[in-house]
Amino acid sequence: MTLRSLCMIAGLILVASPATAQSYDMRTPAPRSTDAAAIRSDAVDREVEERFRRGLAAEARNDWNSARTEFERIISIDSREPHHSTALYDLAIAQYHLNELDDAANSLREALGADPNFLAAIANLIAIDVARRDDDAARKLADRFVTLAPDSARALYMRGIVALRQHDYTTAANDFGVLLKNNPAYAVAHYNLGIAQASVGQYVNAEREFDAALASAPSFARARFALATVYLKEGARDRARVALDDVIAHPGDDPTLKNLAQALRATL
Repeated sequence: MTLRSLCMIAGLILVASPATAQSYDMRTPAPRSTDAAAIRSDAVDREVEERFRRGLAAEARNDWNSARTEFERIISIDSREPHHSTALYDLAIAQYHLNELDDAANSLREALGADPNFLAAIANLIAIDVARRDDDAARKLADRFVTLAPDSARALYMRGIVALRQHDYTTAANDFGVLLKNNPAYAVAHYNLGIAQASVGQYVNAEREFDAALASAPSFARARFALATVYLKEGARDRARVALDDVIAHPGDDPTLKNLAQALRATL
């Protein structure tokens, strides 16, 4: 079994949860009027405000069906900005939690059609496209995210993850390296940089990154497992046994990782 397959099976790929609901700043209520159009517009505004309140409250209590109903109603009665793209965003969050991934992706794409620089929508659409295994769409969005927000840790992290999925280890290593310059204690970034390096045979560098990840997060079992695979590549079987024994004893919340460690340990 190769290092790449071991690390991939161990679950290196992120499936990020979409961000929390997007709040909507309510407008100042329109003055009273006897004009029919103004009265209707005011009534729509009041309904939008009330349905946003209900929808956000439903999301706060994880009542995703009710949230979806409220945001669908807002979208059906009012296509103006900013509440249209905001409602689409919150609808997508509800759809994601209802496992309606294709619908969630479509809602976010529609939100971006109305507001192309809606960064939270871009970030969450990348995560959903990853979950949908649409790596090409995720990569296109990730490149756009980095272009729009080159200093964003989230943009760099998400493109790095997508690049790993596509075996573009150069981009992944660069993005995680830049991220670590600003946050050298970011254990997960060290881990993912190590995966990129190990995948192209840079075992010494990968070992350093996995060690750095464990220095920041000693209970990071996935990093210790990856370190064991690097030890095996380097011929350090005794060190690999010790690392695998630690993973077996302390697998964290990943029973699959424990099984993998046991299977690999049995071959030594």
